[in-house]
Amino acid sequence: MTTSPINQSAFRRVKRSGIARRWVVFVLIVAVVVLGPIMGLLWVGTTAQSNAWPHLIKNVLARSVSETLLLMLGVGILTISIGASSAWLVTMYRFPGRKIFVWLSLIPLAMPTYLTAFSYTEIMDYSGFLQSSLRSVFGWQLARDYWFPEIRSLGGAIFVISFVLYPYVYLTARASFISQSVCALEVARTLGRSHWGVFWNVGLPLARPALVAGATLALMECLNDIGAVEHFGVNTLTFAVYDTWLERGSLAGAAQLALVMLVFVVVLLWIEKASRRRQSFHQTTGRYRDISPLRLRGFYAFGATVACAVPIILGFVLPASVLVKSAFIHWQSVLDEKFLPAILHSVLLAGAAAVLAVMIGIVLTSTKRVAKSPLLDGLVRVCSIGYAVPGTVLAIGTLIFLGGVENFVGEISSAVFGISTGLLISGTAGAVVFTYVVRFMAISQGSLDAGYAKLSPSLDAVARSLGRNSGQMIREVHLPLLRPAIGTAALLVFVDSMKELPATLLLRPFNFDTLATHVYTLASLDMFEESAPAALAIVLIGLAPVILLSRVVSRGRAGRGRSSRVR
Repeated sequence: MTTSPINQSAFRRVKRSGIARRWVVFVLIVAVVVLGPIMGLLWVGTTAQSNAWPHLIKNVLARSVSETLLLMLGVGILTISIGASSAWLVTMYRFPGRKIFVWLSLIPLAMPTYLTAFSYTEIMDYSGFLQSSLRSVFGWQLARDYWFPEIRSLGGAIFVISFVLYPYVYLTARASFISQSVCALEVARTLGRSHWGVFWNVGLPLARPALVAGATLALMECLNDIGAVEHFGVNTLTFAVYDTWLERGSLAGAAQLALVMLVFVVVLLWIEKASRRRQSFHQTTGRYRDISPLRLRGFYAFGATVACAVPIILGFVLPASVLVKSAFIHWQSVLDEKFLPAILHSVLLAGAAAVLAVMIGIVLTSTKRVAKSPLLDGLVRVCSIGYAVPGTVLAIGTLIFLGGVENFVGEISSAVFGISTGLLISGTAGAVVFTYVVRFMAISQGSLDAGYAKLSPSLDAVARSLGRNSGQMIREVHLPLLRPAIGTAALLVFVDSMKELPATLLLRPFNFDTLATHVYTLASLDMFEESAPAALAIVLIGLAPVILLSRVVSRGRAGRGRSSRVR
């Protein structure tokens, strides 16, 4: 067997870079481990002896696929509408509250979808505050005396999930709007376009790739959700996977349903990539100026303020107020024997995942930086694929992958030493940490890549000229300068791990609760108010990355750092 010229060239470049062979081997191992759960899922889903496809097709798939598609369609339309309009208003106009809306529009991201769902049930259910107030005011006695929208429905799920996830579209849309040339917008105005016409005919088409990218992120999170959809009685594919594995005990059936979810993920990624390929826009002028927001007055200013404030109120303020009120009333639940262990478990799992993800991320990004090899670039890119896989799917794949590895190790141990190793990681907290690391590796890599992008290549040349090898250069030069990026990566992985619900529900050991599963368990028993202190703790922790993002967004300006002269 001969190695292709391309691979030979790639290996020669890696060798010339001075990267130790063990680093390359490490990157290869990480790529295999990340792909392991997906490959295991494909293997079991396509070769399982207990073929569950007939039952799934007849009783599960039709409803689950249709409700998943309807949910994603509704969330996609609503998130794009809210995110794009909010981003356009705060970028192009001045009105009361604009400066705080620039960063406050991100704050719903701090509220996990399942917490918002539980909170809106407390507000809008028959026994909730809103309907109770209406019955008191109008003298109604029974539910049949009046009509009120049912929150526990597909429409309720679309409403709740959209108002939590629209900041993904807001972020990408605002970044696109502030990078657009003022010239194009001014030309549209001189041709007689109204404010609405400029947005619809110029701003929106130019931002189309960014809108699709933001909507794709929102839909991936929507596909991953299990707490909100289960609470609202929406039978999506995610819930079907969860129910098939835990309630029916069919790993093969769960794997086969997870394969259907993977198809959804692949289609979403293909749509996002196709939108960027077919909709590429470039500036044809070197003249850049900062966007000067137009001042709105009267009714238009009031309307812009309301349009930006309503999503924030519905996505964060209302559900957060429910949590604060319930936490104040049921503060004694913090003394519950399950509350402190849940905090400890959450911190330990999320902390371990953050440390491992950052350590692995440092090796991956450092190796890619120093080697500059297409082979390593491809392997490092593979290591971030876990973030595109929903937590439920990844959890099922992890069970299969770890089970296969443990069986292989057990057979070797029995043959060589006569000792049966049994399950080493499956069924323990280690499986949860493993899944966190695989799923959130992309977050660690993204933060570290952003940090490396700020380091001039001349630093590497100077270190080389002083006789430092690759390892010494990374240890003595790169790592000290990457401390802010390392801290950001650790924080983001920690917070996302604290909030992760689907994978934790499927993989946690018996009688092992985190804050997320503790809240979910109590809410499923109609005891959400008692879980409010734990839910509030999750929200407060989730505010940290939102604050980081808000600082970046609030500093964003069109034309900053670019020359205003014609080159």
